[in-house]
Amino acid sequence: MKKIKKVQTHEMVSKEIKDYIQQNNLKKGDKLPSVEQIMENLGVGRSSIREAIRYLEALDIIEVLNGKGIFVKEPSLYQLSTKFTVEDEKSALLQLCDVRRGLEGIAVELAATRATREHLDEMWYYYELIGKTTGAESSIADMKFHQAIYRASGNVILQEIIGSIWNTFVEFWRAPFGNKDFFYDSYPFHKSVVEAIEEKDAQKAREEFNKMMDVMVRAITEVE
Repeated sequence: MKKIKKVQTHEMVSKEIKDYIQQNNLKKGDKLPSVEQIMENLGVGRSSIREAIRYLEALDIIEVLNGKGIFVKEPSLYQLSTKFTVEDEKSALLQLCDVRRGLEGIAVELAATRATREHLDEMWYYYELIGKTTGAESSIADMKFHQAIYRASGNVILQEIIGSIWNTFVEFWRAPFGNKDFFYDSYPFHKSVVEAIEEKDAQKAREEFNKMMDVMVRAITEVE
């Protein structure tokens, strides 16, 4: 028998919202139903809706404008989303680690030479938020942490390439193998990466990032 991957309510809600965008052929700037309407249509609580919205905001699929509503930000990111079955999840994550080593490794090195004080403050903010929160909120903070590094690279083309496959990268934060804390042991290396970037030591930043990836690869490899 195969493992059944646990799916949290906010993940199911986010899928319904993404399906709504696709089925209605919504474009960038189109308005989505209100939180109240989504609650009524799906029959779920407000907290699950809000978690789903925060999750989709982190993916840059939607944006919330205060007093105006929820709007489509980048529907193409959903269309590029890759779905993995439980059977090939391990293989897919290991291959994604290879891709992240390449793309994010370059971003880390560039960030060490180009990061501004504002970029560093953003990284430290999300690093601390990861440690202070749990569940979906912690996962979103972790995603934001890595996105801050991409921005700090100052390379727009690199950011676009990563953005084009971001929904695939999100598999790392989607409770792999049904465990929301699966990559918890990689957390300390977030700090050492930022410290190296702050010291403008590109080689050390890359080394610390590779240590982070080593921990993740080891965790994936040990899954039976």
